[in-house]
Amino acid sequence: MKVSLRWLADFIDLPDPDPQDVQRALNSLGLKVESVTELKADWSGVYVGVVESIRPHPNADKVRLCRVSTGEAPTEVVCGAWNFEQGAKVAFAVPGAVLAGGFEIGERTIRGVESRGMICSERELGLGSDHEGILVLDPDAEVGRPFADIVELPDYVLDLEITSNRPDQMSMLGVARELAAFYQVPYRIPPAEVAGDDRALRTSVRVDDVDGCYRFVARELFDASVKPSPLRIRQRLTAAGIRPISNIVDVTNYVMLELGQPLHAFDFDRLAKNEIVVRRARAGERLLTLDGVDRVLSEADLVVADAEAASGLAGTMGGGDSEVSGETRNVVIEAASWDAPTVLHMSKRHAIRTEASARFERGVDPNLPPLAAARANRLMMELAGGTSPSESIDVVTRAFVPDTVTLPLAEVDRLLGGVVPRSEVRRLLERLDLEVEGEDPLAVTIPTRRRDLERPADLVEEVARLYGYDSFPESLPTGPAGGYKDEQNRHRSLRRVLTGAGLYQAINLSFSGTDDLEAFAYPADHEARLTVRVSNPLNEELATLRTSLLPGLLRTLRYNLNRGSGDLGIFEIGRVFINAPWAEDDRLPYQPERLGFSVSGHLGPSEMGNGARPVDMFTATALWRILAGGLGLEDWKLESAAPAGYHPGRTARVMLDGRNIGHVGELHPSTAAAYGLEGRIAVGEMELTPLLAPVKRWELVEPSSFPAVDFDLSFVVPEELPAGDLLATTREVATDLCETARLFDEYRGPELGRGRKALAITYRFRAPDHTFSADEIADLRQRLVAAARALGATLRGEQG
Repeated sequence: MKVSLRWLADFIDLPDPDPQDVQRALNSLGLKVESVTELKADWSGVYVGVVESIRPHPNADKVRLCRVSTGEAPTEVVCGAWNFEQGAKVAFAVPGAVLAGGFEIGERTIRGVESRGMICSERELGLGSDHEGILVLDPDAEVGRPFADIVELPDYVLDLEITSNRPDQMSMLGVARELAAFYQVPYRIPPAEVAGDDRALRTSVRVDDVDGCYRFVARELFDASVKPSPLRIRQRLTAAGIRPISNIVDVTNYVMLELGQPLHAFDFDRLAKNEIVVRRARAGERLLTLDGVDRVLSEADLVVADAEAASGLAGTMGGGDSEVSGETRNVVIEAASWDAPTVLHMSKRHAIRTEASARFERGVDPNLPPLAAARANRLMMELAGGTSPSESIDVVTRAFVPDTVTLPLAEVDRLLGGVVPRSEVRRLLERLDLEVEGEDPLAVTIPTRRRDLERPADLVEEVARLYGYDSFPESLPTGPAGGYKDEQNRHRSLRRVLTGAGLYQAINLSFSGTDDLEAFAYPADHEARLTVRVSNPLNEELATLRTSLLPGLLRTLRYNLNRGSGDLGIFEIGRVFINAPWAEDDRLPYQPERLGFSVSGHLGPSEMGNGARPVDMFTATALWRILAGGLGLEDWKLESAAPAGYHPGRTARVMLDGRNIGHVGELHPSTAAAYGLEGRIAVGEMELTPLLAPVKRWELVEPSSFPAVDFDLSFVVPEELPAGDLLATTREVATDLCETARLFDEYRGPELGRGRKALAITYRFRAPDHTFSADEIADLRQRLVAAARALGATLRGEQG
């Protein structure tokens, strides 16, 4: 929903029309402002002029000579447009003016006649796409006035995200009503009185499908003149993202944006027997809709028909056979209340998404049609002339009356923690145009436009929304169910550890594509290829549900790198979707939660004399160690691995409690290239559940006051033996005495023999109750060597 602040001013006088202030107010009310666009005059030197005379060009047939005055001496210009006559008010660019795109207006000779200035079209002023003729202004436009003064510029357009349960906000009036409650100022409803006559109505309306149509209002307009709408109407529609067509059609869209009620205009003379019938379509019935598509209908479709055939899809799109055209003189205005699910399913069935269907499928106020039809009738008479009967047709098949919800004040205290004073509750609800009676409980009358208010809890939410979410202090529930659960605490700890390590959390779309599978070169039987295809993908790059977090993280990394963020680390926590036979429910894919990260450039603090450390595989393993330490994980190790998409010599398998939970390492260069990434990229992905599983709580142990014994041992081991296995095996010799065991060197050389390497480990032992004797130290050393021999290792210097 696009909201022009200039247009909004017709409905409410804001105390501070600054767009940033309005944005803050709307966000506070729960109307998310996705963007704010400034519209401004992209020209200078343009004034309102009047065409005093027109005569043929002496040397050309397709252009004319026009004398234009802006209040001073008339100027003669050559003009090729033919959509205006003498006396027309126009936008005139004087010599020296600069139009949209930096186009400067001067004096030039055209076919032997000097032309000074230019009569402008909409496109030349950047106000629209129309270039068929010049922009003809309203007859009452003041000659000589700067053109920028008569258009609604500068303006700001706020693009709002409206939730599905608040169709009442999808209009200027709805937004004004919300802001009126926030600022505590009145709002205005546009005038809708029709100056009609007492002639009899000529149209008949019959509703055969009472389940699909709750109300149908029709009004008639005769002897209208179809032509372009005034500039102000066209400009407002364009700012709202709707293309102006003609005054009659524009009014239906204009009132829809004003009040939130979609309307439709029929050419009265093209309705067979002057009848309108609301019914279900006949199987195989055809309808040419306004988008030019010849559609085959089914019995599930709800149509507005005349006496012979369908004229439009109810609440979705009109038909071409009865549309308003330049020859139309008599019009029937439709304003109806449709069943929301019927419109939703029909819109999806025919793949039609319109401004009307977007509103009806949410549920428009069923009592709004009379007001909207009258408002449209009034505007059409103002813009197109003609006359109308005072009466209207109003067929009601299901009456909707306001409901009453009882709200105990104790419920407000229970849900909001007693933050909102009880004395404020009534006032807050009344500010929202809700009628409130009683003291405690309150009897609140819910208008039919607010179908989202059904329970006391809904009213409490309204109280909180208007009171201001920022006014509530941060707190956790208390009692047996209060506080965070252990898993929630560990989840928070995980995020805190990674952000503390310099990473940012990312939230990506849960989609991927076949290109991602090829970029990682997954084998044919890999689980990542067990994808779930999306039935209506945004594009082929997002055609399947993701089976890995890494593609999304790499795309986010590329997006930031392309914008100058070369040193970046990001992580994501989310689900993947695997179409696996082992899923618990064969109707749904396997959906495990995972943790993934990707890092590029440099990460970590800058060292003295140098920058931060470049990213490599040790960045990935360091992040795992930091994470394991922060989460209190103990029984883990890293094993050499070569999974698809990773660098085969710089990747480790993460083993936790004897189980493979994922991988960390460097991205394969070819995979990085597929995502447009250069240099080394550290990545990792692992299952989340094992990381959040409960761990043994730490306990206090009295430190030993006796000295430690440190010694180093270098073992010659088989090339394929992981250092982690050697460390774990030798530590088990005296777990209660060994404080640390750390690998500090790895060596390969011909003197060690083919297929052998040397691993040097430093050990620290300490007894809790005495100082080690020389014999005890010798015994520890012998036991370490014996344990290593069980793995095929020998003490360096003793081999051979």
